Amino acid sequence: MKKVTAFVGSAHKKNTYQAVVQFMNSLQALGEVECEIVTLSDYRLGICRGCRVCFEKGEHLCPLKDDRDVLFDKIQASDGVVFATPNYTWDMSGLMKVFLDRFGFVCHRPRYFGKVFTSIVTQAVGRGDKIVECLDFTANIIGFDTVKGMTITAWDPRTEKQQQQIDRDMAKLTKQFYAKLARPADAAPSLFRLMVFSFGRTTVRLTADPASLDYKYYASKGWLESDYYYPTRMGALKRAAGRVMDSTTGMLQKLFV
Repeated sequence: MKKVTAFVGSAHKKNTYQAVVQFMNSLQALGEVECEIVTLSDYRLGICRGCRVCFEKGEHLCPLKDDRDVLFDKIQASDGVVFATPNYTWDMSGLMKVFLDRFGFVCHRPRYFGKVFTSIVTQAVGRGDKIVECLDFTANIIGFDTVKGMTITAWDPRTEKQQQQIDRDMAKLTKQFYAKLARPADAAPSLFRLMVFSFGRTTVRLTADPASLDYKYYASKGWLESDYYYPTRMGALKRAAGRVMDSTTGMLQKLFV
């Protein structure tokens, strides 16, 4: 059985929370899935101070002693993850942004490979697509296999036409998410995922101090020499594409660093 955890960046169990409930119910209708909804406001999350301790000395030395690791452990124990937020002042909620900022060290040392991600944004008016883009981009950087998230745009109360459109979009997202959830954890990466890997690996190889945590992390995983984050079967063309991406990143580093 697969485990899916949704993290909700709203203290209200209204539109955003209910959208997640609908997503989870639709997911469970497709197969055996264990679901958990985590309301971030129920946990203690400090605001990142930008001290760089997690980058330079290790995340275990973060001066903020809160529930970050409790939440991160929930991600680690999941096969699929959802970030859901209302659109507040044309952006994600402050609660979701505080949560996202705590992933800084994971952007340097990615780890959520083989896990599926998507996002849900609820709003009355526009720019939700920009929030989805930000959440999905971050998920890609930290290792997730990402299904493009959805934006729910509607006033309260919703019209019948709006609800029908939401139901169609939700059904589509759920099917795409479930399909990726059912894939083997060692599935071959897309070209985009391969590009993310090549960029991160070549950047660390060429610019990081060998004594730094980032360099040691990549070296300990074997990523400085491997074809991808994990052993997987890739065709000759995709392997060649990876080498081209490594070379291109190397040339860009020499030009701009």
